[in-house]
Amino acid sequence: MPHADDRTWLLDTPNTTYVLALDDDDRLHGLHWGRRLTREQAADLPGLHAPRARPVFDGLDARLDLNPAAAFRYGQTGLQVRFADGTTELELRFTGAHRDGDELALGFEDRHYPLDVRTVYRTFPDTDVIERRVVLRNRGDDPVEIVRADSATWVLPRLDDYRLSQLHGSWGAEFQLTRTRLPYGETLIGSRRGITGHQSNPWLALDDGTAGEYSGRVWSVALAWSGTWRMTAERSTDDRVSVSTGFGHDPVAFALAPGETLETPASAGLCTDGGFSAGAAAWHDYVRGHVLAHPGEVRPVLYNSWEATGFDVSAGSQMKLAERAAALGCELFVMDDGWFGARVDDRAGLGDWTPNPDRFPDGLAPLIDHVHGLGMGFGIWVEPEMVNPDSDLYRAHPDWVYHRPHRRRSETRQQLVLNFARDDVREWAHGWLDRLLRDHGVDFVKWDMNRPFTEAGWPGAEHGDRLWIEHTRGYYAVLDRLRADHPRVRIETCASGGGRADLGVLARTDQVWTSDNTDAIDRIAIQEGFAQLYPAQVMGAWVTDSPNPFTRRAATLDLRFHIAMTGALAVGGDLRRWTERDLSRAEALVAEYKRVRETVQLGRRYPLRAGTVQGVQFNRGADTAVVAWRLERRFGYPDPLLPLHGLDHGARYRDEATGRVRHGAVLAEHGLDLGLSEADPASTVIRLRRID
Repeated sequence: MPHADDRTWLLDTPNTTYVLALDDDDRLHGLHWGRRLTREQAADLPGLHAPRARPVFDGLDARLDLNPAAAFRYGQTGLQVRFADGTTELELRFTGAHRDGDELALGFEDRHYPLDVRTVYRTFPDTDVIERRVVLRNRGDDPVEIVRADSATWVLPRLDDYRLSQLHGSWGAEFQLTRTRLPYGETLIGSRRGITGHQSNPWLALDDGTAGEYSGRVWSVALAWSGTWRMTAERSTDDRVSVSTGFGHDPVAFALAPGETLETPASAGLCTDGGFSAGAAAWHDYVRGHVLAHPGEVRPVLYNSWEATGFDVSAGSQMKLAERAAALGCELFVMDDGWFGARVDDRAGLGDWTPNPDRFPDGLAPLIDHVHGLGMGFGIWVEPEMVNPDSDLYRAHPDWVYHRPHRRRSETRQQLVLNFARDDVREWAHGWLDRLLRDHGVDFVKWDMNRPFTEAGWPGAEHGDRLWIEHTRGYYAVLDRLRADHPRVRIETCASGGGRADLGVLARTDQVWTSDNTDAIDRIAIQEGFAQLYPAQVMGAWVTDSPNPFTRRAATLDLRFHIAMTGALAVGGDLRRWTERDLSRAEALVAEYKRVRETVQLGRRYPLRAGTVQGVQFNRGADTAVVAWRLERRFGYPDPLLPLHGLDHGARYRDEATGRVRHGAVLAEHGLDLGLSEADPASTVIRLRRID
């Protein structure tokens, strides 16, 4: 990590450089984020970016890498505090730099108040992603109110124009990718719901408006946090852009006690050439290399019982479903909601985590033993952060939920949110989860979270607003303890579908339940948006019944399977109602997926499109898997060839099903003949292997 002098620093990645420099007033500027620069080249930058005199109404240059609230700072600021005497402006002076391997820390202190600020940067030898965080320490005798403490402000180079890519949505429509021109002023995305949220995901990308799937430079940013968050992209009148990212939301503020230190979650930034697909691929490599605990593991084909039985759960019904799932080739059987307490519907039982004695008179052991005897792992659904008012837990501890004095306790799905900021609540949750995993042969946990916060108060707490941060930290702490104590157990994150998907939760779980919407056609858009940041191996994708229980749209079994094969394939239909023909075909499709699974889950992903045909290609070593489909044929025209990407033009590739050999150059320049049927919709999986 070279530096040009004691006031300028270079953050080098394999292909890019991020340059930082202090001005004479110790303000930290981001001078360059793009292709690699040498020290000598970077030495020219401070002079090029010297601020020009402007009227005071325009303020100072808004493109600061460390961007505290201060005089003439009229735009968004990433660091805002309030001292005990009411002072809100910060005047920071530089105290020194410290390098430790691939980590650089730049220290500052307020010129009057005893507050230390440290901004920390981390690079990696195998990725262009840069991680950043901010550390605050109160050295004084009075508390300091933290109004905003963003992890990073990312400074982009000047472009001719700016286009914003983001993921928006709702329940059942998560991860919708949109690209729009960035307006002047401040554009804010985020969540105030207590979790990451269905409505937006903590990722965004910026380009000059001309980038395509495979061409152009793209800058993107993600936040590793599973609670409330915000990202502010600011475009100034002189066409400069920065993106400030951090946890928390307005108007929540909290106190930093004397002697206390606050460390923000990591914000990660990436600059790539090669279009949006190159950016997505770089994020996938980063997630595998530096986020996931088990990046080399392929995810099993699981069966989940929810859509088959709903709350009508019993040991016998689950055993019969498990037998059918095993016959299909499923490797993991997951029993969903309805197995515990008085949980015969969604009005009671949450919080009472012992098997329902009427449904499981001999406990869970007979079912688990039966599932294991069929050669499958056993998984179970839990929702530890929730409680029904109609439960023994709530009757014993009504103070354990978020609430405010003299206000109703608003229910959604007849449930309330447990206060995971409390030590006793976390200990209770860890205790029963630990017993469940210790006393049973549980291999997989689906951790759900089915409602946002309301009346988010903590009566009697000294700093009640800290619950917004401490809940997420408490959730992380329970997950960390469980994983340490039960290292063989794998965990899926779920929040009514994709409501809690981010880099923070993926550091503690193994996959994501992407959406409650399992409609194959809707899933095309959902999964494409998800793949902008997250790799296929963490994308839970179910095959369910037709017509779809959510949209009532019919789809062929092949299409349902093929769309799901572009992620971590799972089955969730009512197998008791499937015909023998469908069961036989499903068995063949599961086997087909297993043949391409390592390539799909661990390979490089390429989106494909040619006219009415689209699909996804995955490359890993000598293997290529193409999953493609056509939803509607127009005017009887023949399907176009589908050009492939990332192939060796000088090599030949053998179709593993037909034995036909094709040249890489022809597949790339002209395309692959998919051989789709004429009926709509049509879909296929083609396996290619490089042979020379």
